Amino acid sequence: MTAIQAMAFPLVAEFSWTKEIEDRLLAPLPLWAVAAEKVVFATLRALVASAVMFPIGIGVLGSIPYRADGLGLLIGVLLLGSLVGACIGMTIGTFVPPTKINIAFALIFTPLLFTGATQYPWPSLAQHLRWFQVLSAVNPITYVSEGMRAALVPNIPHIPGWICLLALVGSLALFGTLGMIGFRHRAID
Repeated sequence: MTAIQAMAFPLVAEFSWTKEIEDRLLAPLPLWAVAAEKVVFATLRALVASAVMFPIGIGVLGSIPYRADGLGLLIGVLLLGSLVGACIGMTIGTFVPPTKINIAFALIFTPLLFTGATQYPWPSLAQHLRWFQVLSAVNPITYVSEGMRAALVPNIPHIPGWICLLALVGSLALFGTLGMIGFRHRAID
């Protein structure tokens, strides 16, 4: 969520009100490199936010589960999830009109959080709420939540880690492509 916000709000402002992006677009860099810089910066902000949240989690819960053999999956899920979030933010920030960005965030964030399997294990929905399980499977945040469950607490039902990584790579390809199309459209406009 941090990556989405770190990308979308500044991008909307830079393309519409401040016109700050025009300076970067005039640099001797290809358009895709300017967009990639924005994605990398939003990804780094999301990773820093994740690093801040782990100590807060320890403070609130008393401890967090840690498994050395889940560290690779945890890092992969955090990195891919942050990249996907940045690309979703670029998609939102380039396709939503600046005057509608506040409404769009209200209409996008709530469903993303609610269907992102952050408060429940995704497999637990199969018995009573199959329709909601299918809806949640469309949300990339579900695969971040489930991948972190697989890495940190494998005894809780979860989607296998390799499926989470594969879904995040697919989401990265989809939203990265959409975001680049939107960025190119807004930059040339």
